This record gives sequence, C-alpha cells and structure tokens, in this order.
Amino acid sequence: MRHVTNRSNGSSRLLLPRDFYARHPAVVARDLLGKLLIRQAADGAISAGRIVEAEAYLSSRDTACHANRGMTRKNATMFGPAGHAYVYMIHARWCLNAVTEEVGQGSAVLIRAIEPLEGLELMQARRRTDQPLDLARGPARLCQALDVTKQFDGWDLTLGRELWIAREQYVETNGAPLRISRSRRIGVTSAHHRLLRFFIAGNPYVSGRRASQRTD
Repeated sequence: MRHVTNRSNGSSRLLLPRDFYARHPAVVARDLLGKLLIRQAADGAISAGRIVEAEAYLSSRDTACHANRGMTRKNATMFGPAGHAYVYMIHARWCLNAVTEEVGQGSAVLIRAIEPLEGLELMQARRRTDQPLDLARGPARLCQALDVTKQFDGWDLTLGRELWIAREQYVETNGAPLRISRSRRIGVTSAHHRLLRFFIAGNPYVSGRRASQRTD
C-alpha cells in the first residue's frame, strides 16, 4: 500500500489498494470500518473522518442492489473496476459507494456514516450546522459535509488525491480491536432480511438504529 502523509498532523496513512475492494462486498463493508475517508478540495483543504457504518449491496440475488436488473446508464459504474466511487442521487441528495468485486459483477458498499476528524470547520460550513453529530451521520449528510457530488461518480479511490480511503498506520497497528455489529440495512424496500449493514458498536456517529442482530 502506498503511503500518503497528511501534512496537517504528520500521521502516516496507507492508501487502500485496488485488491482491498476486489472482494465480496460484505467483506469489504466490514473491513472499511475504522478506515479514513478523505476529501481534498481544490485549494488543498482536507476534510476527513473515520468510517463507522457501511452497507453491502450484492451482485446476485439482491433486489435492493441498483445492479439487480442489469447495467444502465445510471448504474454503469457499479459494473466497472473495483475501487472506484459510485455516486447516485436519492431524494435530491448524493450517496457515496465503493465498487467491489471483479469487472462486470455489479456490487458496491454504501458508506453510511463517518466520525469527523479533520476539517470540521469546513464540514460545518458545507452542512450549515455546528453540531458535530449532525455533520456526517447518514450517507446524504456525509456527501454534503465532504462536498461529494456526481462529479465523483467513477472516480478512482486508489489515486490518493481529491477523494480516497486510507488506513492510519499507528491506529491500525496499536489500537484495540473494533467491536463491530451487523444488522438489516436501512431504508431499503426489499431484501429486508439480509444482515448487510455493518457499524462500530457504541459509536455515536452511527446513523439510524444501533440495535444489532449480531456482534462480531
């Protein structure tokens, strides 16, 4: 993994490689918890947070997945290379996904919430709120806080610029293991029984209900 050093605090961050994403979406969703979602604006300003909640959408037999009925102009990114961003709009708000598995599969992980860590003032200005818990708790709020729009649909998250995901070397090697819970997905109109929502247990920045059917 390529090192990406954050100039503001000097921490060593390891850019997630493409093979991290080229796996089953449920595995990727769980492994994304605790990783850093980073957005660099045109002027170099960084806003970032720790991923605390993610949902997997499967390439087969998942009627809640956008790719379930095949490729269209709107969901074409999902069928492309792993490690690219799939950005779509719902209720006039953007949502950010990471494409998973091999080309042609049509699966992704929805990033539902982050714990803001860096660039809080910038996120507050974008969201027009000074309440930390309201900055990026939920996929639409997250995109607004980080200024993620349709322009990032198809963006390569492995480039290490503008929008990317990394692991923080010190935390990953010295921190206590995360307590991860899983539950049914939120807001889907079908495939309700699938336990494909993963979140960090006890984290206040998790969106929606925090009750889980299983804790790992």
